[in-house]
Amino acid sequence: MKIKDAIEIVRPVNCLMGALTIIIGLLNTRTSISLTLLFSNIILGTLTYIFLAGSGMIINDFYDYEIDKINRPQRPIPRGSVSLSQAKLLFFTYLLIGLLFSFFNVLIFNLNYIIIILAAFFGFIGWVYAKWGKKSGFPGNIIVSISFSIGMIYGALLNSSLIPIYIYYYFITAFFLLLSREIIKGCEDIEGDKKEGVKTLAIRIGAKKATNLAMIFLLLALHITPLYKYYKSISIFNNDEFWIYNRGFFNLSND
Repeated sequence: MKIKDAIEIVRPVNCLMGALTIIIGLLNTRTSISLTLLFSNIILGTLTYIFLAGSGMIINDFYDYEIDKINRPQRPIPRGSVSLSQAKLLFFTYLLIGLLFSFFNVLIFNLNYIIIILAAFFGFIGWVYAKWGKKSGFPGNIIVSISFSIGMIYGALLNSSLIPIYIYYYFITAFFLLLSREIIKGCEDIEGDKKEGVKTLAIRIGAKKATNLAMIFLLLALHITPLYKYYKSISIFNNDEFWIYNRGFFNLSND
């Protein structure tokens, strides 16, 4: 196994995109947080997310080996670049590193230990999805959507144990967007999923009905978005004169 294969199997672009949810949670709960703590939380929080998400990607490919031979033969395991035993070792390595980053973040800055529990939960549901959730279809889609969106809540918790209500709006919006995406992905992988007994919505109710349901979840996300304008988010600067309001675009104004 080459280093590039160990990196490719975690789908780094997906992990980095998911890590943005940590930054969103952090920057939108910026009140009374020093820049030192903020930037430290950004670094340690995003590293936690990247490694835990990466472990989830690996274990997913581990259990999806037979499906990926049909749907995605170019992936590292089905093409033979990473063996199943190497993938299992990589999974535990990435999982441990992610949990250690979370532990050090809590220990260094004396944060709430619920943060470590949330990180462990994130790692755990990645394994649950790979082993059972994937073949369950829609319940698995829900697990994936939660695991991506949970970064916003994790980021907010790094700043404070009291999470503003608008963070939950962000979470719900991201959740519905991801749920819509996962349903559409199921419509694309029908051939391999049927062979492996994966009960996606596309297989259960047909691709057309599944696509229509995905559009409904997408519309739900779009209708939740305007509610953000009723809540203000704190700017990255430690200056009480500057506030950023979520009203479709960013405005600087005196509070």
